Amino acid sequence: MSIFLNKDSKVIVQGITGGEGSKHTARMLAAGTQIVGGVNARKAGTTVSHTDKDGNAIDLPVFGSVAEAMAKTGADVSVAFVPPAFSKDAIIEAIDAEIGLLVVITEGVPVQDSAYCWAYNVEKGQKTRIIGPNCPGIITPGEALAGITPANISGKGPIGLVSKSGTLTYQMMFELRDFGFSTAIGIGGDPVIGTTHIDAIAAFEADPETELIVMIGEIGGDAEERAADYIKANVTKPVVGYVAGFTAPEGKTMGHAGAIVSGSSGTAQAKKDALEAAGVKVGKTPSETAALAREIMKSRVSA
Repeated sequence: MSIFLNKDSKVIVQGITGGEGSKHTARMLAAGTQIVGGVNARKAGTTVSHTDKDGNAIDLPVFGSVAEAMAKTGADVSVAFVPPAFSKDAIIEAIDAEIGLLVVITEGVPVQDSAYCWAYNVEKGQKTRIIGPNCPGIITPGEALAGITPANISGKGPIGLVSKSGTLTYQMMFELRDFGFSTAIGIGGDPVIGTTHIDAIAAFEADPETELIVMIGEIGGDAEERAADYIKANVTKPVVGYVAGFTAPEGKTMGHAGAIVSGSSGTAQAKKDALEAAGVKVGKTPSETAALAREIMKSRVSA
């Protein structure tokens, strides 16, 4: 099992003819993703040449819109590699087409554009799940990749991972590669994102093959505190966590646009305290968090 993405997902790439879109289309195909086409209104009617996971040459059609791509291919997932200035239009187009899952990789999307798109999606009935922006996307190892996560870090297994940080997603997948992952999601670190820790944790809780949930947060906002409340009330599976930013100097905005701390709210310590109060084991480093996860998994195996 997995959440949100599997081997049957039919994926299109918005921006498939651009440099980043082309490079990562090749990597997604190599990971086994069923990519069925792309979108670029200026190059509609053309094709782009790639190689599938078995080394066979394939030509992917380029469509003028997401709606046309869905109608012609049955696509239910889109990955958007679109520059920040055009991301709002690309997201709205995907929402209007009612595609099931949209992964927005782009960094630097204006917060007001993200907020507009979020509100627009709610108004339209939330038929589209949005992951991102400013994220590495989602991977179900051995089945499909929608995004930029390296597919060779880890194989399939019983751990579900949700992370604000792309780099820490990769590190955690590598550290726990001996167990493997059902699905790993990088939700992005911007102040306004489409899929939250809570959304992913709820899906992992409902997934019969996910035995342990790892959540990675970082300073800024209150997403982790809200996730802690949700875990306490609704989650029966073991959860381990890590919060990036314990050494962040007070009063400075760090890295991600979402890493804004107000008073004690949003600090790594406040988030750690909230998670531990909800029964989540929290490591002070990514490796310590991986060790906590490993202990739980080994105890489950021996039991």
